[in-house]
Amino acid sequence: MLDLKFIRQNLELVKESLRKRNTDFHLEAFIDLDNKRREIIQEVEALKEKRNQASSKVAEKKRKKEDASELIAELGQLSSRIKELDASLKEIDEQVHSLLLQIPNIPHPSVPEGKDEADNKVVKTWGEIPQFDFEPKEHWEIGAFLNGLDFPRAAKLTGSRFVVMWDWAAKLERALINFMLDLHTQEHGYIEVLPPFIVNNHSMQATGQLPKFAEDLFKLENLNYYLIPTAEVPVINLHREEVIPGESLPLNYTAYTPCFRSEAGSYGKDTKGIIRQHQFDKVELIRFVRPENSYAELEQLVQQAEKVLQLLELPYRIVVLCTGDLGFSAAKTYDLEVWLPGQNKYREISSCSNCEDFQARRANIRFKDKGEKKSKYPHILNGSGLAVGRTLVAILENYQQADGSVVIPRVLRPYLGGLEKITPSKNFF
Repeated sequence: MLDLKFIRQNLELVKESLRKRNTDFHLEAFIDLDNKRREIIQEVEALKEKRNQASSKVAEKKRKKEDASELIAELGQLSSRIKELDASLKEIDEQVHSLLLQIPNIPHPSVPEGKDEADNKVVKTWGEIPQFDFEPKEHWEIGAFLNGLDFPRAAKLTGSRFVVMWDWAAKLERALINFMLDLHTQEHGYIEVLPPFIVNNHSMQATGQLPKFAEDLFKLENLNYYLIPTAEVPVINLHREEVIPGESLPLNYTAYTPCFRSEAGSYGKDTKGIIRQHQFDKVELIRFVRPENSYAELEQLVQQAEKVLQLLELPYRIVVLCTGDLGFSAAKTYDLEVWLPGQNKYREISSCSNCEDFQARRANIRFKDKGEKKSKYPHILNGSGLAVGRTLVAILENYQQADGSVVIPRVLRPYLGGLEKITPSKNFF
């Protein structure tokens, strides 16, 4: 959330930010409401001063045993008017706060301007794109041939955009989760946490999912509880309404969770396979850092996500998102996109963002250094390290063989009992 004082003092900057983001938020209505709020505050203060003066005069007349009935009547009128204005002010405060929650973050000056993902800028490529002497298959074909990915039964159990993983697929998913968590905790120094997978509406609001993205969430019926769309939500909210000791920064957390998204805006996109599911697994990286270090910390976060792909020997590229493709809470975002031979293109597998103090303000998370009187807002970074299902997809497509088998990346073999190659499992279908 942007600071109200900042908006007042930087109206043109905020207007320009909204233009660059191609958002339909109308700042003029917000400004009018804020001006009305300040006018009411001024009127209330003037009336209270007038009431104090009248009250003093009443006390004086009573001491002199003079008639104070007119002044008492005036006091009643003043109090009644102040009460009316206070009620109006409370209503306007709620409207202002509601509108503040709908204003996206300001893009960092280094973010390229653009309309959509076509304007994102490639900043790095890594690895050799594999060459095949056969027509590479897409992951759902490979998964079906190897009896690991079962979409018909998932549709029977739940509906579309779900999958049942059998045998090697279930084990590979679990191996990837353990591999990623081990890497981030043992080599990158993150603290592992296993949070609830259901959160309340306050948690969703604090990280920017509500009210903007309500239609993308799964809400529990008759409760203010939601299935989490990412571990970012519960992990950031661990410190909601808290003051973190300054000497403990940076705080680095990693969490595996399933994630749940309705994908409301993706009708007809990626309907086959497990690229865009309603339920998927992800290992998330969250960092609470000092503001002056946050962009150096973002570069480090990207490198830590890259390390997963490098160890798996999967080719990828990094793009910096343009203003029109930037997430609501982010000031700057890098996407890591892995190469998928079956689709013959790069697909996002991780998004690493610096949200600066945007989420910290919404969640009222602060830090305070020893000897300092004032607390400050930390900058909060988040990144996927990685999306597990999409990593499984990338392995199936990049390591596929002409006979339909799939070679296991060397770094994963210890997690799979030394298994070197996936061949068709028993037919559970």
